[in-house]
Amino acid sequence: MALREALKSGRFVITTDFLPPKGTDIREELKILHPLRGRVDGVNAADNQSAVMSLSSLAASFLIKEEGLEPILQMVCRDRNRLALQSDLLGASALGINNVLVLSGDHQSLGDHPGAKGVFDIESVQLLKAARGLEDGTDMAGNRLKGSPSFCLGAAVNPSSAPLELQIMKMEKKVAAGADFFQTQPVFDIEMFAGFVEKTRHLSVPVLVGVFLLKSAKMAHFMNKNIPGITIPKFILDAFEKSTDPVDTSIEIAARLIRDLRDLSRGVHIYTIHWEDKVPLVLDKAGF
Repeated sequence: MALREALKSGRFVITTDFLPPKGTDIREELKILHPLRGRVDGVNAADNQSAVMSLSSLAASFLIKEEGLEPILQMVCRDRNRLALQSDLLGASALGINNVLVLSGDHQSLGDHPGAKGVFDIESVQLLKAARGLEDGTDMAGNRLKGSPSFCLGAAVNPSSAPLELQIMKMEKKVAAGADFFQTQPVFDIEMFAGFVEKTRHLSVPVLVGVFLLKSAKMAHFMNKNIPGITIPKFILDAFEKSTDPVDTSIEIAARLIRDLRDLSRGVHIYTIHWEDKVPLVLDKAGF
C-alpha cells in the first residue's frame, strides 16, 4: 500500500483529486493523469462530488489503479446505507483498492438531483468503525467474513471551522474510530493553519493540508464571500486582479502556499477541479 508507506515514512506526502465524468467515456480524463505517475502519492476518486451524479468512485478508483497510480476511494454516507457501504468496502479491497477517504457528503439539495433522498444511515465516524470492523473479520451485524480487507483510512477536517474546538473533538473521534490520516478543506491563511496545527499536535496523525487551484479573480472573490470558513488573503485577490495570465497566477499562488505550508504539515492535497494537468507545473514551481 504505497500511500500507507508514504505516510509512515515521514516524508512530505502529495495527493490530488480526480472528478469522474458524467458518463462512461473516461479515456481523455485518464490520459490527463499520466504525467502524475511518480509525482503524487495518491489520487482521490471523488464520490458524486457536490452531490452531482457521475461515474462511480469505485469504478474510477479501479481505472486509476489500472493507469499505474495509487487510488484513494472516496466514500460518502449520503447515498448508501450500511449494507451498501460495507459491500463496496469489501468490493474495493477485492479489487486491490485499499485507500479510503471517508466523508459524510454534501447535502443532495446542492447537487443536480435535488429531489434525491439522502440516506445518511450512518455517519463518517461510524463508517470508519465499520471499516475497522471488517478488518477484524466481522460486519456491523457481527457476522463473520470469509477473508478480511486491510485499509488505509482517511477522514476530512476543516481547520478554519468555528468554533475550532468542535472540529478538534470530531478529529479525536475519527482518530479513535481508526483514521490513519486527514485531508483538510482548502487553506489560504497560513497563520490560521499554524494555530490549528498547534492545537492538534496531541493527535499525532498525518494531516494533508488542502491547496486549491483558483482559476480566476471571479472564483477567488466568490469563494471569499460565499463559502463559510474560506478566507482568501488580500495578496491573492490582488494578484488575480492584476494578472494578465490567470493560469500562471494560479500555479504561482498554489506553489507559494505549498512552500509556506511545508514545515507545518505532513503533506498537501491539491484540489484541481478538472485542472489535473496543472499539478506537475505546480509541483515544479514549488520545488518538488
